[in-house]
Amino acid sequence: MQTPVELIRKYNVPGPRYTSYPTVPYWQEEAPQKPGFQVAWKVALQKAAQESTNGISLYIHMPYCQSLCTYCGCNTHITVNHAVEEPYIDALLKEWAMYRKYLGTSVTIAELHLGGGTPTFFSPQNLERLIKGILKTVNVAPNADFGIEAHPTTTTRAHLEALHGLGFKRISFGIQDFDPEVQKTINRIQPLEAVKQAVSNARQVGFTSINFDLIFGLPKQDVNTIRHTISQTLTLRPDRIAFYSYAHVPWLKPAQLSYEKHLPSQKLKRLLYEEGRHMLENIGYVEVGMDHFALPTDALYEAAKNGHLHRNFMGYTPRPTRLLIGLGASSISDAWTAFAQNAKAVGPYLEKVNAGQFPIVKGHMHTYEDMVLRQHIGALMTQGYTRWDWQQNELCLALPEALERLAEMEADGLVLCTPTSISVTDAGKPFVRNICMALDARLWRKQPTKTLFSQTV
Repeated sequence: MQTPVELIRKYNVPGPRYTSYPTVPYWQEEAPQKPGFQVAWKVALQKAAQESTNGISLYIHMPYCQSLCTYCGCNTHITVNHAVEEPYIDALLKEWAMYRKYLGTSVTIAELHLGGGTPTFFSPQNLERLIKGILKTVNVAPNADFGIEAHPTTTTRAHLEALHGLGFKRISFGIQDFDPEVQKTINRIQPLEAVKQAVSNARQVGFTSINFDLIFGLPKQDVNTIRHTISQTLTLRPDRIAFYSYAHVPWLKPAQLSYEKHLPSQKLKRLLYEEGRHMLENIGYVEVGMDHFALPTDALYEAAKNGHLHRNFMGYTPRPTRLLIGLGASSISDAWTAFAQNAKAVGPYLEKVNAGQFPIVKGHMHTYEDMVLRQHIGALMTQGYTRWDWQQNELCLALPEALERLAEMEADGLVLCTPTSISVTDAGKPFVRNICMALDARLWRKQPTKTLFSQTV
């Protein structure tokens, strides 16, 4: 089903991706500098840890890359100097030791993810030292999910063997696009043969879930290039595919200005997604959440089917956890009733940790309204449906306000609303970010005065 052009024009506006609510620009930025925040944050940590009967999630940000991929909006530090590895890992272990003081005597890891940057910038030996240093202080859940983001050209068999020996079974390769001209434009060169070798090595070593990150809307993409990319992807048959919309944020990433004139139109960009989705679904992949696809044998599909799909700062995950701890520069922690973000730049991060301080520079303590809305936005992003009872509706005035804002979308066939529920229709799936914006009370009360977000469609 193709999305009508008039709806794309109408609703393709800047909007959050809703890996959290409230979204980062609406956090109480001054909170970490207030005397009470550190105490409140530690209390939130302890409470979330006690309530995490199924284990906690741990995200570790590895920011280093050897070259700049110009499409990338992540927090990275470009260097070819591998002497940075050991000091950074020392700091990660120190930061983890700080957290362990507040998590109780018994901690179980249910989910661990290495992201970046390029985690495989680090040597297998240093990655092993990091993970062993963390795991020696915790229990590991029997069905724990350990995953890593990887660049196909820098991920060696030695990396894979070391990680698999530590319990890693899931790997995500950042492919983006297989077309040589598109790769050249975004400075992400990785020949198909290198990707094939990396995938083959991962499967031989014992990784059981392989994900490809693909992006639509990149410069110089057209219908033929997206067909080529999806066709090559299907020959390798990854278990999951994240088929993301390119986020054009040149005010944050100036390198993106170099190819603005080569970006596809709104109409073409949506066509690229619909062509890719059609090809994926034809061969058996199922759309999960927003812009994600999985084979019916993958845990992400099972989670969506059983209503357990969860969304957090790492994106979609098959297991809900009450506590997510983020280690490393720019990482974000979620203690369910509070958020905290580390210093973004590596230098300030290292300085604070080595001084024995939590490197938190931004945070937010949730209000009652925040807690209600984060659950409904999360449900829309994972299940496409949410409901509430009349008592909650009475206590949270933002919900009836959201229903009023959704009236036009309902008239356009994107949602079905009752006084106590919201359902996303098939036609509304491309606009789920817009639908969530209707519930974003903080956004409506304080409209941005400058560009903060990428386009929603």
